[in-house]
Amino acid sequence: MLATYAWKNLGLRRAALLIDSSASYSVGLADVFSKTFIALGGEIVASQKYAGGDKDFRAQLTAIRATRADAIFLPGYYIEAGLAAQQARELGLRATLLGGDGFEAPQLLEIGGAALEGTVYSTHYSAESADPASRRFVAAYTARHGSAPVGLAALTYDSVQLIADAARRAGSTDRASLKKALAATRDFPGITGRTTLDENRDALKDAAIIAVRGGRCVFVESIRP
Repeated sequence: MLATYAWKNLGLRRAALLIDSSASYSVGLADVFSKTFIALGGEIVASQKYAGGDKDFRAQLTAIRATRADAIFLPGYYIEAGLAAQQARELGLRATLLGGDGFEAPQLLEIGGAALEGTVYSTHYSAESADPASRRFVAAYTARHGSAPVGLAALTYDSVQLIADAARRAGSTDRASLKKALAATRDFPGITGRTTLDENRDALKDAAIIAVRGGRCVFVESIRP
């Protein structure tokens, strides 16, 4: 979904990839992003790799700089994102940094600072959502824990509710019955959005678009697959 958002909403056309070749998470996201972006008419102008734990991305970013990319998709985690953002700006790169849910951590801004301004990433949930059910969840969670929920908290809540919903529909907590009912989940209204499980039992659900603006990670909007 981020590739579509980058093309349609951000007007980006030339994307470079910076991939952790040692992580299937990173390789898989890069593959999906590339296929979607190209299908829309975009161009993947570079595919640079690094290994998990690397902290210096200057060689890869220098190669990307020569391609005149207007976007860099980094399907990794907040440490790499923060460091890569700083090093990219040092090298004069002004491409928009894009990422996935691995960017979601308070340490992202601590590491990357002002170099992250304009970064856009997709994740599961934002506590800033105006959805009434989400607002009630945020209020209850904050009252109990003293801070707003992060994405994993909302996903955990939805997971429990999905199981409860499946048990109600199955009329049983038997393992086989629950499995069948879960697989039949369609348009379940959760805190993180409406969820449908496809034939591979992958969740088709909303994604939250977050942008770094004024030194904050700001909720922009929710998008449907």
